[in-house]
Amino acid sequence: MKFDTPATQNPIDQLKVVGHGVDRVDGPLKTTGKAAYAYERHDVVRDAAVGYVLGAAIAKGRIGAMDIEAARRAPGVLAVVTAQNAGKLGKGKMNTATLLGGPDIQHYHQAIALVVAETLEQARAASRLIRVKYERAPGAFDLAAEKDAAEKAGKLAKPDVVGDFDGAYAAAAVKIDHTYRTPDHTHAMMEPHASTAVWEGDALTLWTSNQMIDWGRGDLARTLGVPKEKLRLISPYIGGGFGGKLFVRADALLAALGARAARRPVKVALARPLIANNTTHRPATIQRIRIGTTADGKITAIAHESWSGDLPDGKPEEAVQQTRLLYAGANRLTALNLVELDLPEGNAMRAPGEAPGLMALEIAMDEMAEALGLDPVEFRVRNDTQVDPSAPERRFSQRRLVECLRTGAERFGWQERHPRPGSRRDGRWLVGMGVAAAFRNNLVTDSAARVRLDAAGQVIVETDMTDIGTGSYTIIAQTAAEMLGVPLAKVIVRLGDSAFPVSAGSGGQWGANSSTAGVYAACQKLRDAVLARLGFAAEGAVFADGSVTEAGGRTALLRQAATDGELVAEDVLEFGDLDKKYQQSTFGAHFVEVGVDAATGETRIRRMLAVCASGRILNPKTARSQVIGAMTMGIGSALMEELAIDQRAGFFVNHDLASYEVPVHADIPIQEVIFLDETDPMSSPMKAKGVGELGLCGVGAAIANAIYHATGVRVRDYPITLDKLLAGLPGSA
Repeated sequence: MKFDTPATQNPIDQLKVVGHGVDRVDGPLKTTGKAAYAYERHDVVRDAAVGYVLGAAIAKGRIGAMDIEAARRAPGVLAVVTAQNAGKLGKGKMNTATLLGGPDIQHYHQAIALVVAETLEQARAASRLIRVKYERAPGAFDLAAEKDAAEKAGKLAKPDVVGDFDGAYAAAAVKIDHTYRTPDHTHAMMEPHASTAVWEGDALTLWTSNQMIDWGRGDLARTLGVPKEKLRLISPYIGGGFGGKLFVRADALLAALGARAARRPVKVALARPLIANNTTHRPATIQRIRIGTTADGKITAIAHESWSGDLPDGKPEEAVQQTRLLYAGANRLTALNLVELDLPEGNAMRAPGEAPGLMALEIAMDEMAEALGLDPVEFRVRNDTQVDPSAPERRFSQRRLVECLRTGAERFGWQERHPRPGSRRDGRWLVGMGVAAAFRNNLVTDSAARVRLDAAGQVIVETDMTDIGTGSYTIIAQTAAEMLGVPLAKVIVRLGDSAFPVSAGSGGQWGANSSTAGVYAACQKLRDAVLARLGFAAEGAVFADGSVTEAGGRTALLRQAATDGELVAEDVLEFGDLDKKYQQSTFGAHFVEVGVDAATGETRIRRMLAVCASGRILNPKTARSQVIGAMTMGIGSALMEELAIDQRAGFFVNHDLASYEVPVHADIPIQEVIFLDETDPMSSPMKAKGVGELGLCGVGAAIANAIYHATGVRVRDYPITLDKLLAGLPGSA
């Protein structure tokens, strides 16, 4: 099915099942421990040996020599895999560094060996017997220093300029020019990267924790040098990913190599201290923002430049992309600068680009509002636009930012906010309110599904779509139930298997909308097959309550269509160019109230509100869970999360959950979520968009703005820890 014209009335619009806040269909399995995760496939692999990964102890250089003999002779050891004995290996298209290092080392904790043994303890003990002689090379680990060096060498990216930024900025009545910093972040998902591998001849089955089945299958095939059709990836349940499991990682490759070497099934999980340095992370940024306005607060010039680092051949953190679209202004400049660092690979983490970009931009908007003497909400409203500022002929398909801001302000009690910072006190607590706009582009990806109807009237949906804890099982079941007119209990959903049709996968806020659109297409084809089998006319036919009724009044039970054999339909939803004709984005507003201890600088979040305009919400219950989880993640970004770099050795020091702080239940206040009633026919037949990343975008800045309003101390360097506040607190002098 081709989606190249705006959606019209269709069966989803009945909203008998879709649009309702139903419980997760996979919930009972997860709450009773019956959901099978990658490291726990005892149901299909009963004799798996255990692999333990050894990571490099240097950040850059070479392995001069490696002695594995003592490890090979250790009790219980079945195999030791290294780059020297693994055979010829390629590199996946989506991996910046090789997954098995040696002799060259590209980053700290790059995998250099796998020890396979009967037990984890035996494998771990044997890994300590491997003797490695390193030839260390100097590396670049300091983003600020490398940025300065790049500027001196004239290696800056050519900016993207619209209009005459320099002239407009120079002529602006009011202007600001500030620099903001965000640190490196790790995904910190609950389930570590894990895989269980089994070879049958030259065919590999891999139970793994991966968000994008087809991507992973393709890249693993390239790395192993085997035909793609010889690989099967299975990932029905994933304990969180946040972008860290978009691409195949060392656990998958090493489990496959270990199983081949040991000639038996092998399972590998990356130990928590290995994840931060071995896998990917959100890279740190340095961002400079300049805004110029008229005296009455209309933006005439806006510039956003960002610097981030990555390994050679890596990519920058696209922190400026929201600035190209969020606010009006004829004269614009954006620039993405990438400097080479020898830190572990930087890559996607929940809302890549917009999350760190809005952490800077939405502080700058508050600073500009203050310079103008305007309310922060009013300043944002004043600079709304209904068209792409860089291409005014291109309209937004839906843009309700102003409504999000107005609705949020009213619900949150923004009118009670005193404009002067530090003006409200509650005992020892300085109390402040902050706001930030939320923005995330609407992305769509072609997605396929297979739908079966059996003689019992059950509908079985098969697609390689994954569920990373977001509720994919449930919204896919709701889609099929709505399309075929059956109760939710009559739908069985099978996900995360490369034997199924290729879906959009889970990533970039595109998964829910795209995958359900693929199911919609397959269900539409199944509806046609049912009508043909029953001899019913298609025009005016109604699928409801487990029955099919044609316009003429004839009725049959849905299951009657499968009496003579199961009906199967498969289709792919192919997206056309509507996203080119119309700018498709999601919008929101975040409001936060904080208390800051006047003596210690300790910050406590008191309450939070998110207002989201994100197309049709397929399941408000699971969507709310996504948003409050994102808001919680935003608290971490604002107040505590930071991968600390050892600048001498080039690695993240706090590489476990004991020293890398993430929010806990005690940190989280009342969180309220409002979804505006919206459909976007330009987006998909579902008229939906994504919301899971929008809930994060802007949260950090809203907290930063609230802290400033409480204390009068402006911090432009995340995380906002108490040491950055103390000197400016009342009475600190």
